[in-house]
Amino acid sequence: MTIWSFYIYFDWFIFIWCAITVLYLGIFAFTSLFARHSETPKAKSQNRFIVLIPSHKSGKSVEMTINSILGQTYPQRMFDVTVIADHEDEITMFHLAQQPVTLLTPNYTKSSRTKSLQLAVNNLPQFKIYDVAIILDAGDVVEPEFLEQTNDAYESAGTKAIQTHKLSFNRDTVSARLSAIFEEINNSIFRRGHISIGLPCAMQSSGNAFDFEWLKGYLQSAKADWSDKEMEAVLTRQHIYIDYFDKIVVYGEKVRQAEDFNKQHRSWIITQFKTFVHNIKYLPVAVVNRHYDLLDKLFQWMLLPRMILMAIIIFMCIIPPFIYFTIGVKWWILFAIVLFVFAMATPNYLVDDKWDSTFFKIPVVFMSSILHKFKLGRKLIDMVNLKQ
Repeated sequence: MTIWSFYIYFDWFIFIWCAITVLYLGIFAFTSLFARHSETPKAKSQNRFIVLIPSHKSGKSVEMTINSILGQTYPQRMFDVTVIADHEDEITMFHLAQQPVTLLTPNYTKSSRTKSLQLAVNNLPQFKIYDVAIILDAGDVVEPEFLEQTNDAYESAGTKAIQTHKLSFNRDTVSARLSAIFEEINNSIFRRGHISIGLPCAMQSSGNAFDFEWLKGYLQSAKADWSDKEMEAVLTRQHIYIDYFDKIVVYGEKVRQAEDFNKQHRSWIITQFKTFVHNIKYLPVAVVNRHYDLLDKLFQWMLLPRMILMAIIIFMCIIPPFIYFTIGVKWWILFAIVLFVFAMATPNYLVDDKWDSTFFKIPVVFMSSILHKFKLGRKLIDMVNLKQ
C-alpha cells in the first residue's frame, strides 16, 4: 500500500467517524425542538432534602453557593446542607464555620468528588431521615424557588433521578463563551432532545437530585475515581430513567482561561473514554434484552467530543485541499452541516454577533493545549484569553 492510498483510507475513516457523530447530533438537535415539559403540578407532600456541596479549593465560590441555597422559599426545617471543604484556605474555612451548615474538612492526598460525597453520606446524623439528595458544585447559584421547584419536579417525574438545567452566568471571554455555548448545545441534544423521544437524559456533575437511599447505596460501592458518567451508567443499567427539567435553573461559573478550558475538556474526554471502556462489556446483554437506553449511552460515549469534532473538521477543511483540492469538498459540506446542527441546538440568547467568531477560535483553543509549553502556545493562549 502506498502512502497516498493510506492517506485516502485514513481520510475516509476520520470523515465517516465525524459524519456519524454529526448525524447523531443532528437527529437529537432536531428532536429537541419539539421537547415540551408540561407544567409541573404542585407536589402534594414536601420531601426532606439533603444538599451536598463538595468543594475543593473553591474560595468565595462555595460561600456564594451556600448563601443561595440558604435563601430558599422552601421550609428550612425540610432541608439540611452539608459542605465538604477539601483543601480550602483558612479565610474560607472561617466564613464557612459561621454558616448554619454541616461542615466536613477532609484533607485528601488525592482528592475526588466521589470520596467527598462518600464522606458526607457516611457522616450524616443517624436520627435524620432524608428523601432526596441534591448535589451542587461550589460556585453554583440557585434561585429562591429552587428546592420548591425540585420537590414538585421530583414528585411529578416518579423516578429516582432528575437533572436540572445548568446555565452559565458569565460569558466575558472566548473560553467562557465556548463553555456556555457547548453546555447549552449539550442541554439541547443530550437532555431535551433525548427526553423528547423517551430516552434518559445525560447527567451533569451537579444540579441533580436523587432518591437518597439509592445514592447512599451507590456511594457505598462506588470507586474513588468514578465520575458522573459512571453514575449515569449505573442508573441506566438499573433501568432508572433520568428525567430532565428545563425550567429549573442552576447557574454556574464558566472557566475564563484557555488553559482551564483545555484542562476541563481533556478531563471530560478521558472520563468519556473510561466510561465507555468500563461499560462496553454490557453491550451483548443490552442487545439481547433490547435495552435501548443503555445502547444509546454506549453509542453516545463512542462518538467524538464536540471540541475535537470541530477542530478536526476545520483542520481538514483547510489543510487537505492544498494536497488535493477535491479531498476537501466533503469536509466543507460536513462543516456547513455541523454549523447548522449547532445553530439549531443553540438557544437564541446565545446567538449574537460573537457566535460565529467564537466557533472559529475552537482550533486555536485546541492547539493552545498542545503547544502550551512553547512560545507559540503562550501567544495563542493570550489571544483567546482577551476579553471581547
